[in-house]
Amino acid sequence: MFVAVRDLVFARGRFALMIVTVALLTALVGLVSGLTVGLGRANTSAIDALPADRLAFAAPASGQGVSFADSAVDESQWRRWAEQPGVRSAAPLGIATTRLGAGERTVAAAAFGVEPGGPLAPRALAPGTVVLSRALAEDLRVAVGARLSVGSGTSLTVAAVVSGSSYSHTPVAWTTLADWQPLRPAPARGGPYATVIALDLAGAHTGAGDRTIGTRSTTIGAARSAIGSYTAENGSLRLMRGFLFAISALVVGAFFTVWTIQRAGDIAVLKALGAPTGYLLGDALGQAFLVLLVGTAVGTGIAALFGAVTPAGVPFVVDPSTTAFPAAVLILLGMVGAGLAVRRVTSIDPHTALSGTR
Repeated sequence: MFVAVRDLVFARGRFALMIVTVALLTALVGLVSGLTVGLGRANTSAIDALPADRLAFAAPASGQGVSFADSAVDESQWRRWAEQPGVRSAAPLGIATTRLGAGERTVAAAAFGVEPGGPLAPRALAPGTVVLSRALAEDLRVAVGARLSVGSGTSLTVAAVVSGSSYSHTPVAWTTLADWQPLRPAPARGGPYATVIALDLAGAHTGAGDRTIGTRSTTIGAARSAIGSYTAENGSLRLMRGFLFAISALVVGAFFTVWTIQRAGDIAVLKALGAPTGYLLGDALGQAFLVLLVGTAVGTGIAALFGAVTPAGVPFVVDPSTTAFPAAVLILLGMVGAGLAVRRVTSIDPHTALSGTR
């Protein structure tokens, strides 16, 4: 590393520019990563928090995927699921977007209808009441005991305020399944209905139950794609992050390619003096690692600082998956790019290089 460190000191302007470039790329990747995770949680946190192993949707038409917007299951279906071998519980869950009102204030909310006392229900939930996420209570400026209008005319009492979760970027309000029924158009077959069935399994396979009952079951993770905005939003942000990773590898590789060409004479002198190729490669790659390490550390710090000062309403997450992981990937890709760039070290002929510098 002797030559590498001397190069860093001698050409500090060039390497400072490279460190700044890597830092900016790392900060941008960190910001996109934090936004990706934050927006994903704002879309799916209420679904991810469900105490269930799988969700059973109404079987979609041939060639179509499951969707919360299109699914409707009836009482006979969740009762038949509860009777299946290996199923500990099958709880109906209704999901509808509605508006809550208190005085002159109204806000949009995702109404989750569940059976009171069931595995999905908040403990304070009872007929004629609603349990609010903290964000809804703050927006409406209401407390426990207040009366709210829900939808077009239903009036419910606030039974409790719980820590927030959201569905499709909308805070969740919990109601009983009976109170939820008027919030979404009923299916033609009539009777109590819900959107999906939350299944708590004891090692059961759901394929036979799906075929018999007329549903399609998915894991909680796979059910995220049934939220209309999640797939397009998350896919776009992940694609952006992938391009940033590729760009960073190309930038680092291009920089060290040019730097290696400029150092051809110095490398030729070292080889003529007997320096082994392995030493020269290790020296060049160590130099690249130092540049990447400093640059990614600065960029990660910028992204973490942005997350610390971001207002609470911005869906941005700072955790190892949005800071340490992108930094590690950038260092790895940068080293790959640098390795491809400095491979010419092994092919430099001392006599030819020295002749070219005279």
